[in-house]
Amino acid sequence: MSFIQTGKVDLRSDDPIETSGGNTSTFTRVTFPSPFPPGSNVVVLPLTQTFNGPETPGIRVHDVTNTGFLIRLNEVYAGATKSDGKHTTETIGWLAATV
Repeated sequence: MSFIQTGKVDLRSDDPIETSGGNTSTFTRVTFPSPFPPGSNVVVLPLTQTFNGPETPGIRVHDVTNTGFLIRLNEVYAGATKSDGKHTTETIGWLAATV
């Protein structure tokens, strides 16, 4: 049996791009409306819902558990243009499901 939950979160990035793997101090915690059953394998699929900044926003997800996940928004590197990581507020929709 699969379980699915959805939601959205407004995110912005005032921080530089993260270059240290595992540093989640600039991430935002999202808590699911209802916890998934204990021991569930949960996946989170995020997708940008708005187009408020001219640069491409990047989304990183970390520490997915049965109760929630961490998420961070930052601009992505695009060819010769280097991102500073900062990005205006965007709405990020997410779908979480058990696999």
